[in-house]
Amino acid sequence: MAAIEGCIKKMKTELEDTVQYSLPVGDDLFPMNPHIGQTVRLEHLGKIHCIHCGRKTNKSFSQGYCFPCMRSLARCDMCVVKPETCHYDQGTCREPEWGEEYCMIPHTVYLANSSGIKVGITRQPQQRTRWMDQGATQALPILTVEQRLHAGHAEVALKGFVSDKTDWRKMLKGEAPPMDMAQVRDELFDKAGQELPGEKLPGAEVVQIRYPVLEYPEKVRSHNLDKEPRLEGTLMGIKGQYLIFDTAVINMRKYAGYLMQVSAG
Repeated sequence: MAAIEGCIKKMKTELEDTVQYSLPVGDDLFPMNPHIGQTVRLEHLGKIHCIHCGRKTNKSFSQGYCFPCMRSLARCDMCVVKPETCHYDQGTCREPEWGEEYCMIPHTVYLANSSGIKVGITRQPQQRTRWMDQGATQALPILTVEQRLHAGHAEVALKGFVSDKTDWRKMLKGEAPPMDMAQVRDELFDKAGQELPGEKLPGAEVVQIRYPVLEYPEKVRSHNLDKEPRLEGTLMGIKGQYLIFDTAVINMRKYAGYLMQVSAG
């Protein structure tokens, strides 16, 4: 395949028998699954553009934004990472209309098995995308709430008993051992008592997710395009937002907005 150039964004995913990946490169989509087992080349061409305003920037902030956008956009505020700190009701949201569209809507609290059990939250329309981005092999919705702030309160109550983080190195070393997700959910509900907001989802089904990986690395070495602008090797698989090469792994989401040349074969 001929090389294509453009600013990239995080990989798009489709949940099928095996997760299907494509990498946005400028206006094109570069299909990744067909090239597993082949030589793939990535080269950072030295420019970075903000994924929101398009401004050229010397450094990327918050996974793809320039500094002014990072300071002004609600999606870059700390409350996105810590939703329990939402300050919309105080009238201090950076972008009230954005907050109404993305935060003041139903959210799901879920359990995922990626590097072990973790609790997380997501907007309902994108929950499967969220699970795939995290490299979860099992996921189970456990609560539905009216808005992001309430989801944050539920997450705080539950993370006293279970992690709210994914160990990305462990996730990339292999498949997490299968868990009885419903049993874990019930045990967490018992421990949390009456502290949880929202509606419990006792009838939700576990979603099983398989990733296109030929071989997991024994030792995880992360490639940094800012230090080494070129990465070439055999693509051994894809999991979460990581490309797994025979020489290193790379988090493609980290490089959103980077001008890159991508080729395979």
